[in-house]
Amino acid sequence: MSSSRRGFFFGVAAYALWGGFPLYFPLLEPAGAIEILAHRILWSMVTMVLLVLVLRRTRQFRAILRDRRAFALLALAAVVITFNWGTYIYGVTTERVVETSLGYFINPLVTVLMGVVILGERLRGLQWLAIGVGALACVVLTVDYGHPPWIALVLAFSFGTYGLAKKQANVEAIESLALETLLLAPFAAAYVGWLVLRGESTFATQGWGHALLFASTGIVTAIPLICFGAAAIRVSMVTLGLLQYLAPILQFALGVLWFHEDMSTGRWVGFGLVWVALAIFTVEMVRHRRNQLRLTAEAVSV
Repeated sequence: MSSSRRGFFFGVAAYALWGGFPLYFPLLEPAGAIEILAHRILWSMVTMVLLVLVLRRTRQFRAILRDRRAFALLALAAVVITFNWGTYIYGVTTERVVETSLGYFINPLVTVLMGVVILGERLRGLQWLAIGVGALACVVLTVDYGHPPWIALVLAFSFGTYGLAKKQANVEAIESLALETLLLAPFAAAYVGWLVLRGESTFATQGWGHALLFASTGIVTAIPLICFGAAAIRVSMVTLGLLQYLAPILQFALGVLWFHEDMSTGRWVGFGLVWVALAIFTVEMVRHRRNQLRLTAEAVSV
């Protein structure tokens, strides 16, 4: 099997696993969203630190600690991924899976918009059109919900900020997530300890199966991340960009078909506009990429 084909399957595995998260987190009930988040941070920290040691990445990890800029950016990333994970878990455990999928549908548009506002990047015409249609979709959904789709917006903007911070830090995935979870671990441990003192912790009080599920949150976090990292170095950015839609598609399907969440006419219209915006954005991205490759080939031939 060729390297690019292996990369494609790694990418499918990563996004399919992320898309299946709505089936996983409800298994951790009766724990609340914040308790689940705290355990996810702690067990992810254990998993990532073990990976750093097993893969002999300690030298690279120490280098991050010496780089003040990278450390500060990853500290920011740790804060925003906490909001992202917590909001996602809350959405899934309160039967708002469809709205969580919306957050990841609009994330590419939000990321591009943040590039304009924060990095001063310039957009092409069709990209502006896609963002405009996406904004109209948010207005339609706000009218239908009776309030802005806060879960979706927090997920989109927090993950966009996370991606921007990680891009600026330019650190490998395993080392960066290890540092992020290490920074968050004391706060997560303090919250879990507080729950234990109050007699409200569900860890080890719901049987061994429930405790093992809690412990598996670290592995569940690490596996798709490793698959994504393997895909990123083997496939083009266009392919990776197209694969990212797999996760919200699966989440949306689970929300509608498995959890039977209500989809009013207004919500179908809103999601339809989001999909139109993504279609415009994707076609423009692919066309621009092809033009770049063509111009490069022509320059080389001359």
